[in-house]
Amino acid sequence: MSDLAWKSAITKVEPNKLLIRGYRLDELIGNISYPQMVYLLFKGELPSPEAGKLIEAILVSSADHGTTPPSVLSALTVASTGAPLNAAVAAGILAISKFHGGAIEDCMRILLQAKEISAEKECDFEEAAALVINKFREERKRLSGFGHRIHTNDPRTKKLFDLAEESGLAGDFVKLAQAFVKKLKEITGKNLPLNVDGAIAALLCELEIDPMLANAFFMIARVPGLVAHVYEEKTRYKPMRKIHPTNVEYDGPAERSLKK
Repeated sequence: MSDLAWKSAITKVEPNKLLIRGYRLDELIGNISYPQMVYLLFKGELPSPEAGKLIEAILVSSADHGTTPPSVLSALTVASTGAPLNAAVAAGILAISKFHGGAIEDCMRILLQAKEISAEKECDFEEAAALVINKFREERKRLSGFGHRIHTNDPRTKKLFDLAEESGLAGDFVKLAQAFVKKLKEITGKNLPLNVDGAIAALLCELEIDPMLANAFFMIARVPGLVAHVYEEKTRYKPMRKIHPTNVEYDGPAERSLKK
């Protein structure tokens, strides 16, 4: 084999045939959802219908969070210069990192560490959570996934956990996340609810997703929102405007319901 030869286990391309992880793409089309395809690409196997639905819920939950996140402000700023759609959206994606979106990976590693401590010390989840919390406090580190700059009770968290319970996928990591919330209040005296990043972290742990892929779910989810904001910027405002990070007023449709 040549020194330049290499292998990939993801996609096989032949004339008139495409295989994704061994499945014919033309057979997947119309038979699986986009979230199921994401799972297949990442994990190598098709998810159960319940897992696929949960992945879909995770992606919907993070599709957009207004104009103030750094990713949106970055995308709007670049769009205002006249840059094309792909460049503006890429700017938004590049702004997703440790402190914006990265909390999912950090929280996954926290929960995995607590689960390991619980097994090693043969202690319950609350005791394991307390040990991790105290260690982080001693090292003056922030526990990612808890608390939010706007929400005191993130509505996305409850909905995601309800769906996980209904589908039978809520297990030890959901319980661990809830134990952290309880012990954080006892130890710090502060109400630091689990935010959507923390909820997603717990559910990705339940699905045995590698923490290295955590940011990918946030990026995939956020792209449609970034596209919508960039499109609005290009079609509604003049180029090179001064974009204030918080002085923005919503003027879209009034609150409406899916229920007829």
